[in-house]
Amino acid sequence: MGFVYLGAKLKFMSMKVKLWGVRGSIPSPLSPSDVEGKVKEALTGFDEFKKNNPSGSVDDFLKTQSIPQKSGYGGNTACIEVKTDRQQIIVDGGSGLRKLGETMLGGPCGKGQGKVHIFFTHFHWDHIVGVPFFIPFFIPGNEIHCYSVSPGLEEAIRLMFKKPNFPVPFERLGAKVVFHQIEPRKAVQLEDIKLTPYQLDHPDPCWGYRFEHEGKSFSYCVDTEGTRVSQQDLGDDLPMYQDLDVMVFDAQYTFLEATEKIDWGHATAPIGLEIAMREGIKKVYFVHHDPAASDTKIMEAEKQTRAFYEQKLDVARQLQQECNEVDWVFAPEGLEVEV
Repeated sequence: MGFVYLGAKLKFMSMKVKLWGVRGSIPSPLSPSDVEGKVKEALTGFDEFKKNNPSGSVDDFLKTQSIPQKSGYGGNTACIEVKTDRQQIIVDGGSGLRKLGETMLGGPCGKGQGKVHIFFTHFHWDHIVGVPFFIPFFIPGNEIHCYSVSPGLEEAIRLMFKKPNFPVPFERLGAKVVFHQIEPRKAVQLEDIKLTPYQLDHPDPCWGYRFEHEGKSFSYCVDTEGTRVSQQDLGDDLPMYQDLDVMVFDAQYTFLEATEKIDWGHATAPIGLEIAMREGIKKVYFVHHDPAASDTKIMEAEKQTRAFYEQKLDVARQLQQECNEVDWVFAPEGLEVEV
């Protein structure tokens, strides 16, 4: 993280990442009965908490609760936001894009003065379903730039607005929409962020992105099966995983599920950890949770992964082998990370 000198103050510049959607395949909101169950469990738990902590507050109680107990992992599909002091970049247009768009209305986009950059990994539904609900598209004066490595981006986006899929045709959008086909493994510079697309392991071509800013680096590796793990197999895509501060990685399946769903294009957390521990990646956030997985099941998958990780470290210590420790977690929707 660098800084600039402004008068008597130091202004730090960092790259911040926010996860607006962490589910895979299809949006999966909690049902009313699920919400009711969580409320009942929380109220019962708070009663017990107060018996032992008479002066304890609701906030104190929530600090004792796991993600499944107090909130859940979220139901929106793939969308992340990467920001610095000078630039904002969006990756993927899953259902999480709708909520992100609403927050942008308080800035230049709400006045028809916005310039938006959206990079797409690929065009499966869960990564584009939020596009027609991104309000800045409808505001005259905005300029929205859409990027992908794979050809066919303009056709895919136009199809989203075509009847009977959507009532408003693409031609009636207020914003100016510009499409860019970018080159594999060739960097794109937008203000103070450099990003480079690398190929992931997915049945249909899918491209992850490596971000670099002020000496910090972050990679978004979602919709990958992780069939290439060794440095030799990764080949030209190895830089996607090298010298990283933060990685967001696909962990849709448990290890057992992954063995049953070969060529489905999604990974399991231990695969990401294998890469991270070898390459010395500092932090990993696992996302793209399966839509059929309850919050409790995701937490159980995290526990299984923790056991794998601890065993990996123990074996390395016993054999006196070098093994990098990694700070990692299964990430919930809304998580903000400073790189």
